Amino acid sequence: MTVDVLSFGCRLNTYEGEVMRGHARDAGLADTIIVNTCAVTAEAERQARQAIRRLARERPEAKIVVTGCAAQIAPEAWGTLPGVSRVLGNAEKLDAAHWQPDSPSAVSDIMTAKETAAHLVTEFAGRARAFVQVQQGCDHRCTFCIIPFGRGPSRSVPLGAILDQCRSLIGSGYQEIVLTGVDITSYGHDLPGQPPLGQMVRRLLALLPELPRLRLSSLDPCEIDEDLWKLIADEPRLLPHLHLSIQAGSDLILKRMKRRHLRADVLAVTERARKLRPGIAFGADLIAGFPTETEESFAETLALVAEADLTMLHVFPYSERSGTPAARMPSVPKAVRKERAARLRAAGSAAEARFDALHLGQTVRVLAETETRGHSEHFRPVRLTVAAVPGQIVTATVTGCDADGLLAA
Repeated sequence: MTVDVLSFGCRLNTYEGEVMRGHARDAGLADTIIVNTCAVTAEAERQARQAIRRLARERPEAKIVVTGCAAQIAPEAWGTLPGVSRVLGNAEKLDAAHWQPDSPSAVSDIMTAKETAAHLVTEFAGRARAFVQVQQGCDHRCTFCIIPFGRGPSRSVPLGAILDQCRSLIGSGYQEIVLTGVDITSYGHDLPGQPPLGQMVRRLLALLPELPRLRLSSLDPCEIDEDLWKLIADEPRLLPHLHLSIQAGSDLILKRMKRRHLRADVLAVTERARKLRPGIAFGADLIAGFPTETEESFAETLALVAEADLTMLHVFPYSERSGTPAARMPSVPKAVRKERAARLRAAGSAAEARFDALHLGQTVRVLAETETRGHSEHFRPVRLTVAAVPGQIVTATVTGCDADGLLAA
């Protein structure tokens, strides 16, 4: 019995992929390929379609199940692709009942979803770190983003279920857990007492003294609560790496994106975090070539990389999403978007090189992902010259750095 999962996009999809793998195996499905799609960009959708067509050619006997955000938004289009046996929505894909051998395609109205069911995952195939969903959906309406219509409203997982999932993973040997969701800084508003993300994380760490490392996925700069700030300052198990959903460095563009922060807010967050945790690393999501972006407004985004000392950039050329307000705004030529994205990536590479050079001769604790590769506390890639046991945390000294990250022995 073979169940393969191909996930595109976010870490939440990675977590959900393992939930689906478990449901499919429990249902006795054989020779099944689950394609978990992403709708963030047209390129993500293109890659998923290309993969489905390739799989249909290479494994014509396999049943292909398509799900994820792109499938939720346009199920009919995905159901007509070669080899696809069924399409499941983002709610249905996590329901074991929809994984029975004779279950049909099913995609419900995700905007009516009221809660997020808890699932116990004990293994992430081929991965040294584990992911735990703490939140689902999004209540915001950024003008470029289609994801709320693929994920539905924001809803939180109660602490007890998160705790059970973490304990299960720790029992399976995982030493680093990443808390993930669509908009995790909105955590808790729908739970009794409305506990914010920081309170949940504080309680989680207090109840899990056996967990060596906890990492957070993407954070909204305007929603970091005081409990979380205290943890950044005082809790070494909360790793010194924050990934911020920034998108742009121009106030005018941020307003047109309908973001809830401005440029000064990003600088204030990074400055405060560095004072509380010297040496902390920042990742950032940035969009190049958003509609109406001029060379001057792009220059503000490019300058923010240096001013905020953003180290690891996820850069996306703007991609029109049908039905979003931004898709109706005056567009920037695609060639210009691509060129600006390349300039941002070059700035990110230079920032990474500067950050890595600061760690020459320093000791790092590396989560080994293979015998010779892993990631440091700051989520920098590390190549080890001494063999390590995958899944274990090893202490090493940085001996060099290059375009691929750190070298350590």
